[in-house]
Amino acid sequence: MNKLLQSFGYAWAGIKYCLQSERNMRIHALAVLVVVSAGVICRLTRTEWLIILLTINIVIVTEMVNTAIEKTIDLYTLKLNPLAAIAKNAAAGAVLTAAGSAIIVAILVFGPYILAYLEK
Repeated sequence: MNKLLQSFGYAWAGIKYCLQSERNMRIHALAVLVVVSAGVICRLTRTEWLIILLTINIVIVTEMVNTAIEKTIDLYTLKLNPLAAIAKNAAAGAVLTAAGSAIIVAILVFGPYILAYLEK
């Protein structure tokens, strides 16, 4: 049981590190607060919450994997290396793709609520 608790501690340390050291992670965290607040205000349905929460998770996970990849490459070499650049750029591209999809999901989920508000 102690090792299990230890593993949770390591996981929280990783989340804390990403929030403290990665600007984009803090931007994503702020976006999460805004989206969750908007969801509460709009009284999203269970299905809408599911879609929003899964989308949030995908963005946060890709950002953390991106950080892990970047730090691993930095550990291996500080020299400019075309393969290292490809790995870092691909990981960053994964985050960009996830964030772009999140914006589309937000438009699709919140769009009807915004339109209904504007029609009042």
